[in-house]
Amino acid sequence: MKTRILSLFLAFSLLLTVPALAAADSTENFIRSKTYDSQFSDLAADSVFYENIVALYEYGLSVGKTDGTFGPQDSVTVGQIVIFSARIRSLYRTGDAEAGPTAYGADGQPLTASRYLRYLQAEGILGTELDGSLSSPATRGQVAHVLAGTLPAGVLPAVNDAIVTQGYASRKFISDVTEYTDYYRDILFLYRTGISVGSDATGSYLPDQPITRGAAAAMLTRMVDPSLRVTPSWKVAPLWSAVDTTMADLVAAGAYMAAPSTDEEMDACVRYMLASGQNTLTLQYSAPITAISARKVMEQALSIIKSYCEQCYNTVSCSYTVNGTITLTFSAASAGNALSGYREETMASAIAVHDALWESGQITPDMTEYEKARVYYTWICDNCVYDYGASDTSLSHIAYNLFQNGTAVCDGYTGAYNLLLKLEGISCTALSNTGHIWTVATLDGTQYHIDTTWGDSGTSIDYRYFAMTPSQSWNYHSW
Repeated sequence: MKTRILSLFLAFSLLLTVPALAAADSTENFIRSKTYDSQFSDLAADSVFYENIVALYEYGLSVGKTDGTFGPQDSVTVGQIVIFSARIRSLYRTGDAEAGPTAYGADGQPLTASRYLRYLQAEGILGTELDGSLSSPATRGQVAHVLAGTLPAGVLPAVNDAIVTQGYASRKFISDVTEYTDYYRDILFLYRTGISVGSDATGSYLPDQPITRGAAAAMLTRMVDPSLRVTPSWKVAPLWSAVDTTMADLVAAGAYMAAPSTDEEMDACVRYMLASGQNTLTLQYSAPITAISARKVMEQALSIIKSYCEQCYNTVSCSYTVNGTITLTFSAASAGNALSGYREETMASAIAVHDALWESGQITPDMTEYEKARVYYTWICDNCVYDYGASDTSLSHIAYNLFQNGTAVCDGYTGAYNLLLKLEGISCTALSNTGHIWTVATLDGTQYHIDTTWGDSGTSIDYRYFAMTPSQSWNYHSW
């Protein structure tokens, strides 16, 4: 009996010492086989990379430097990144970090970076693009290129795909990476899979900057340990959102001319001013300026600014010198110094309306411009009443009053409607005669006249004044 017991015990002991067989091509091979116990003398517990450097050691991917340090702030060469990548690849494929690279050199020869590179090339992860640069400091872009192909597709799920796609498309996040950046697809892959969230609050990647050993450790360990992967904390508005759009953004850039003479030249000058976020325009004519000539310039500029009535300017004042200098200052009657605040509130209100209609599903991506313009026409008519008591100096002449108080006259109606259309990316302008003003918009390539004021003149919305042909519009109000 004793002999049998001893034999069974011996067999059990041997079984415990036999390592489990590694799985082929499996993330199950990523196991923390070591325990970190202050092996790196320069690794402080409060280091931002502490957890990652510890993981790099425990996964058997690094033993640090020969002097017992890790060097979190030291640079990393291209060759070192290649070595780390090859170890991760080999560990995934065979369960042994060195088995793959070992086959790409003569027996007994040291495992140099070139052998790891040849392994990655044989695996189809790299081509010859890094040949000759193994001893050079690695840029963050090069690191992205090496890491993006290290593991097969599907091993690293795109857990951050939605927020990265939206943030990148908004150009408010990862703004230092464009389609012209080397390895830009690889860089975005790291964000989408939680390997990187960039270097600051806006997700800047700094693709041309060298990478430190600490930052490299963070990316490397996120490759093998899902619990270390990160998600951006960005506040990303939906792609359809108009948040942060300014009135200046809605104006096609013009060109400054010192002495505009034609309406086209004055229009270019006015657009230059509006797109710059200014309300003054200084001109310099060669001929002496008289009160009559100054008035003509004022009248020309005022007729132009009315076509941009969504900007909330409807008056102009002028100062001039006899030597040819004219300074035009645009404002709104009775607004005074408060106009800049009124314009900001108008823009904020218009953005809120735009985003609410999208969020509620009243406007959808598959709608035509015609259909979207009709939704905004309905909203204007449902949310405003004509201000029959408005004087010439009333705020009802600008879009501000429609959004804030629900009352307007024709230029207030038209300004608010045009503002909403331009937030939608629809090209439009304002057309006026001696007593009225309305919208001219290009919807799906066709020009239409739209009169929100007259559309709101009865007890119900009158859609006869929506999307009129020019001839239909002429029959109602000539110009």
